[in-house]
Amino acid sequence: MDDEKPITEQAMDTITSAVDATKDAAVAAVKQVRKAAKKVAKKVGPKKTSKKKAKKKAKTSSKKAAKKTAKKAGKTSAKKGVKKAGKKKKAKKAKR
Repeated sequence: MDDEKPITEQAMDTITSAVDATKDAAVAAVKQVRKAAKKVAKKVGPKKTSKKKAKKKAKTSSKKAAKKTAKKAGKTSAKKGVKKAGKKKKAKKAKR
């Protein structure tokens, strides 16, 4: 310690340097914890699918969806056609 500086000033300098050191240590610790957390998340988290697999999956799912909608549309239109044909026949019979 300097004999020329007053004791309060020396104490303030010491405290300031201690605070700075603590702050730097805390920042470094937070960075290390984040890095470790990312590593753990990569190991634990679900695996990412490759772009090729994702595209292939999207194609197959869209094809399946298209097939389902085509089937449903075909069935409903067939049912509606039968109903309409039945109604038309009934209407014609009533006119005669």
